[in-house]
Amino acid sequence: MDKPVIILGAKGIAHPALEIFNSNQVIVYGFLEEDESLHGTEINTVPILGHTEDDGFLKLIGKKTEAFVAVDDTKYRKFLVELLNERRKVQPINAIHHTAYIATDASLGHGNFINAQVSVGAGTEIGHHCILNTGATVDHKVKIGDFVQIGAGSIINAEVTIEEGAFIGSGVTIVSGVTIGKNARVGAGSVVISSVKANETVFGNPAAKIK
Repeated sequence: MDKPVIILGAKGIAHPALEIFNSNQVIVYGFLEEDESLHGTEINTVPILGHTEDDGFLKLIGKKTEAFVAVDDTKYRKFLVELLNERRKVQPINAIHHTAYIATDASLGHGNFINAQVSVGAGTEIGHHCILNTGATVDHKVKIGDFVQIGAGSIINAEVTIEEGAFIGSGVTIVSGVTIGKNARVGAGSVVISSVKANETVFGNPAAKIK
């Protein structure tokens, strides 16, 4: 990558995103963050320059820099992606740790965060703006929609479908062939043996709906 990167967001996954770019010898120009109390501070010597909606910095994106959205909150993540699309006509780049394994015929959209030791199997499709935390295993022919989050150490078995906006907690196991519906939530450590409907929250072993 020839251009340096501006990271939008300076909390949550922002620090590990910086580490990912560092691990790939990509220069990070700086961070933009809505929390003004952080402006003028640094993360590992990289400055937090100003607000995420500051046109003075945003105008650099596309011409002189790339952008990555490092925000855990899905609603705000979507807002920042739309802001980049509309104001700068750009898509955020992927942040993929150099120790992650991505199968040669897996497909990835834009703006995904894929941390250390993640494994993505053959024929798997990952949409846009997803977060795959450390050590997550995604087996072959899995389909993952946009804005999905998968927690550290989770195991997603073959031919699972995870629809847009779903949240999978840390240490979850999802058995083969299950569908996790749009905006569903799976609590940490759960074992999911049957499909989860849209907007449902499930937890436990086996995972059951929480009312």
